[in-house]
Order: sequence, then structure tokens, then C-alpha cells
Amino acid sequence: MNAYRFRRIAVKVGSNVLTRKDGTLDTTRMSALTAQLAVLHQAGIEVILVSSGAVASGRNELKTERKLDAVSARQLFSSIGQVKLINHYYQFFREYGITCGQVLTTKENFSTRRHYLNQQHCMKVMLENGIIPIVNENDTISVTELMFTDNDELSGLIATMMDAEALIILSNIDGIYNGNPSSPGVSVIREIGPQREDLSRYISTEKSQFGRGGMLTKCRIASKVADEGIEVIVANGKRDNILLDLLSPEKEVLATRFLPAPHVMSQMKKWIAHSEGFAKGELYINDCAYTALLSSKATSLLPVGVTRVEGEFERNDIVRIMDPKGEAIGVGRIAYDSDKARQVIGHKGGRALIHYDYLYLD
Repeated sequence: MNAYRFRRIAVKVGSNVLTRKDGTLDTTRMSALTAQLAVLHQAGIEVILVSSGAVASGRNELKTERKLDAVSARQLFSSIGQVKLINHYYQFFREYGITCGQVLTTKENFSTRRHYLNQQHCMKVMLENGIIPIVNENDTISVTELMFTDNDELSGLIATMMDAEALIILSNIDGIYNGNPSSPGVSVIREIGPQREDLSRYISTEKSQFGRGGMLTKCRIASKVADEGIEVIVANGKRDNILLDLLSPEKEVLATRFLPAPHVMSQMKKWIAHSEGFAKGELYINDCAYTALLSSKATSLLPVGVTRVEGEFERNDIVRIMDPKGEAIGVGRIAYDSDKARQVIGHKGGRALIHYDYLYLD
């Protein structure tokens, strides 16, 4: 048994951790983080690394004479930077006798159950053979509507997909503050329990300097992942030995921990929980269905509780569930195509439109 707290973890390293102020890749920081990951790996912990830095790395490598739009620049810089980034990781891990492998993905790879399971199987095989998967978005083929919000979103998907016990999000600040970090008397919130208050009033909406994300996104992703039974830790990746200290039961480290919900969620529900962005249509429900779904009793969505169907979808696609006021309250995998769903709504009896096992409410 290892001396650390978990057996399998996902670690997300942000662009602001891996880049210097001038935008160049900080290979010294990469080397230090790799050394810590090697210690954890050698202690028997299965590690999945979600790493930013490809676009920043490529931007510094190539100087273009003409102005590029945002998507073209991202595709161009990542095509060069991803090679540079993974080569550094390969060389650093090789010093410890560890093999790493690259996993490039897109949002579309999470949109169907088949693609999701194929991706999961790939990384399971890597872990079973002692290989550290290094995951990043495939920016070379991503376009705006297919892009993840940022690698925080991707790391949340990966952590739930791989049944990680913890997700560690490394940024360039110490955690979630209870106000503006530059104001006097403001401190890091050390622990956020399962009954989570709205933290948006505390958090700056500014994006990171080199990445697409911000602390508001981190907080939203962390809350969702923790609700699925995975502990999430937001910490400063620029602190020495941060990973080893965070995972040691004997260390007290400045960071924000999102405590996991006590219940265990099935793999199917975990996939559905993160599938809102892939929804193909909407089901509008009446007051009775709304009350039933939000009760403590496990309840499926029956045809009699649906008043309207929007969009075109196939059987087993993901659809949004809209309350009587027209606000989204969850998602689910539907048992009918859109034509059949329109035929059965409002009628009593018959098969559920969305079974409880395939239903996730926010």
C-alpha cells in the first residue's frame, strides 16, 4: 500500500503553471512536476496528467508575419507546440524509467457512449501497462463549437471517466479565495463541503493569461466533479513539492478542497452528468413532473409529464430537461427518437422517456 492518500488521481496543469511571464515554456517547472509525478507513480499511484501549454509553447516557437484569426492561430501554434510539449515530458519521465503516452481528444469524442468507452479503454490499457497518459485537447482539429471551455472542463471529464479518486487542478494561485485576493483580510477557503453555497460572488471572472479558463470555471467544474464522489483540490502548481505535500496525510497545505458527495454515481450517470453540451434537443415538463423529479424518490420521466419536445434527435441521444419556466434542470439519455417522443407526450402509460438510471439533475 502506498503512503499517499489515493490510488488513482488525475492532475491538471494549467498554462499559467507551465509558462513564464514572457510566454515561453517553463521547462524547469515541468521537470519539477514530472519528478513529483514519478515519485507518486513509483509509489503505486496511477496518474493521469491533463496538461496545457501546447499553444503557448508553439506561439513562442513560430513567429507569423500575417495576422491569424483565433481558431487558425490555435490550430497552427498547437500543431508545433504539442510536439515540443510531449517531447519534454517524454524525456523527463524517461530519466525515471517511466513511459508516458499521448492522448489527444476533442469534445466530440465524449458526445456518444461508444466514443466515450473507446477512449476510456485506451487509457485503462495504458495504466494497466504502467504508462502515464498525458491528455490534451486536439487543438489542431478543434473549431470553436467543438472546443472544451478549457482544460479544466477536460480534466473533469477525464477524472470521472477514469474513476479517479481525486482531481488536482494546479493553477498559479493557492485556491478559491473568499474575496479579492489583493484585498486585506481575504483568505483561501480551505474546505468546501457537499452542501455547496454559491461561490460566484467571491470569484473573479477574468481569464488566465495564457489559457482560456478562469477561477469561475474551475469552481463550477470542481463542484460538479465532487458531486460525483471525487475529491477535487485547487492548488498552486508553482509551489515546490505541491503534489507530494497535497497527497501526504501528514502535511497541511494551503489549497481549496472540494469534499466529495457521499454517494457513488454509476459510470453511465457520470457520462450523462457531463453531457449537457452534447444535448440534441429539449423536453419541457409540467409542474407535476417537476415536483416528482425533484423529490427524494427515484423517479423516471414519463410521457404524461412532458408538454413539448424541441429539436431532432435519435434514440439514446442526450436531451435537456426544461422546467415549466423554461430553465434547464438536467439532462438524460432518451429512449425514443424525436418523432416518437412527440407522439407519446402527454399520454399515460408506456415506457419512460428517460429512465431514472439515465437521468441527471443539476
